[in-house]
Amino acid sequence: TRDRFRQENEEAITMTYPIEVAGLKRELPICKVTDDLYIGAFICFGDTELTVACARELLKLVPADSYDYIFTAEAKSIPLIHEMARQSGAAKYFIARKGAKAYMPDDADLIRGKRILIMDDVISTGGSLKAMEALVQEAGGVVTGKVAVLAEGDAADRTDIKFLKKLPLFNADGTVKD
Repeated sequence: TRDRFRQENEEAITMTYPIEVAGLKRELPICKVTDDLYIGAFICFGDTELTVACARELLKLVPADSYDYIFTAEAKSIPLIHEMARQSGAAKYFIARKGAKAYMPDDADLIRGKRILIMDDVISTGGSLKAMEALVQEAGGVVTGKVAVLAEGDAADRTDIKFLKKLPLFNADGTVKD
C-alpha cells in the first residue's frame, strides 16, 4: 500500500505552493485529498524558525489580557501552542485529546470559568474548531477568541477567526481553485 500511495501522490508531492507567512518564505507541498481537491500542506513540525515566527505573530492578533489559557487540538499544533505559551509567559496551556488520559484529570477544573483562546495551525472546514469550542464549553470555560496561522479555502471568509494568511485550495494540476 505504501508504494501505491507514493505512486498516486507522486505528482502532487512534486508540486509546491510558495507562501510567505510570519515574514518567512516556504514552499508547501501540494497534496491530493480527492480527485479534484488538493491542498497545500503546512507543517510546523521540525521547522523551529517557522514555529517561533508564527507563534510571535499569532500572539499579536489578540490582546494578552483577553484570555487566561490557550487551547488547541492534538498533534500538528503542539509545537506552535508550546511556543506561544513560552513567548507569552503562560505557565500552562491545554491540548484537546481524542480521549481522556490519566495524567490530565484536573484540566476541566482549570478551564472552568476561564477565558480560552483557541488556536490551530490551519482552519479549513472548521470541524476542529467546533469540537474544541464544545470541549471548552463542556468544561465551563468561555471561548474569547480563535486564531490560526492559515485559513484554507472558504475559512478565510469567516468573521469569527483571526489568521495570518489565506491558503487557497488547488486543482489536480496545481493551479489555484476558483
